[in-house]
Amino acid sequence: MGFWTLLEGLLLFANALAILNEDRFLAPRGWTLLEVQGGGRRNSLKGQIIGLIHACQFLRLPLILFNIVIIVVKMFSG
Repeated sequence: MGFWTLLEGLLLFANALAILNEDRFLAPRGWTLLEVQGGGRRNSLKGQIIGLIHACQFLRLPLILFNIVIIVVKMFSG
């Protein structure tokens, strides 16, 4: 497994986190940012994961640009 494959895998993982809908998927399971901020459990594993999900959702535009770069490189390199 090379660096490029690892980079593509991380991109797919970030895409998966970015498309999670808070109202439909996260809130019924108790994974909202308000729950972590209200309870003061920011440093717990659950708090860190929720922070990562919100960071991926916040950075959607750079993710889109990075996806475009990966697609163009894959088109020319095969």
